[in-house]
Amino acid sequence: MTLGTVSTNKAFGGTQGVYTHPSTETGTEMTFSVFVPDHAPGEKLPVLWYLSGLTCTHANVTEKGEFRAACAEHRVIFVAPDTSPRGEGVPDDADGAYDFGLGAGFYVNATEEPFAKNYRMQAYIESELPDLIAAHFPADMARQGITGHSMGGHGALTIALRNPDRFKSVSAFSPIVSPLNCPWGEKALTGYIGADRNTWRQYDACAMIEDGASVPDILVDQGTGDNFLEGQLKPELLQAICDAKGQKLTLRMQEGYDHSYYFISTFLADHVAWHAARM
Repeated sequence: MTLGTVSTNKAFGGTQGVYTHPSTETGTEMTFSVFVPDHAPGEKLPVLWYLSGLTCTHANVTEKGEFRAACAEHRVIFVAPDTSPRGEGVPDDADGAYDFGLGAGFYVNATEEPFAKNYRMQAYIESELPDLIAAHFPADMARQGITGHSMGGHGALTIALRNPDRFKSVSAFSPIVSPLNCPWGEKALTGYIGADRNTWRQYDACAMIEDGASVPDILVDQGTGDNFLEGQLKPELLQAICDAKGQKLTLRMQEGYDHSYYFISTFLADHVAWHAARM
């Protein structure tokens, strides 16, 4: 439970911090950020997890997300982990591509070599980091929500569907809803999990819902100007399976918005409020 402090800054009456710790799951030092609103001594606050997308670290949403005013207003702790293990000796994509390896952990527990040792982001997000947050921050772990962007939207949906008793709310921005049916997912899951597509279903939100997983409701924002919309994201697949299985879904197609943090920052405060109402 060793925790190192990289930086702390006062913001909106609370504290924005960046921290490091040695991870037993990934075998590396991991960095994450936490915003803690102003609170009374001994008070516990609900926690909203934000999982980032391909190529990102904790820093992207921390610096561009524009969530702190909403978190301060609704009194919600905001946790932003990294997207993969990092460091010397951590295996990467052989060609240095952005969509596999460093920065692209896909929130799975890898079983294929040489990735199985370090790429355990599912266990890191579901087990190790929550224990650290509970030990070091004024977090009410009985009130948790989760959201994320793109690859992180995939992570948020699958982790919430896997842990419906833990998360009271789940939302996503431009999520990869079905890695079974897009090039990003096919590359990542083959590399991390192997060629047997049946084993991929545990990391595919549409397949999980088809197989019986459910949560009270899901909020998804997707920009119509997103250049990954048709080839990689395919929100219509999530809508179809939710309709077929009776899973409550609010899919908001936001006219003209792209895949960037200009889009995310426009609607992130709205997501914070949506989660706060459910936590």
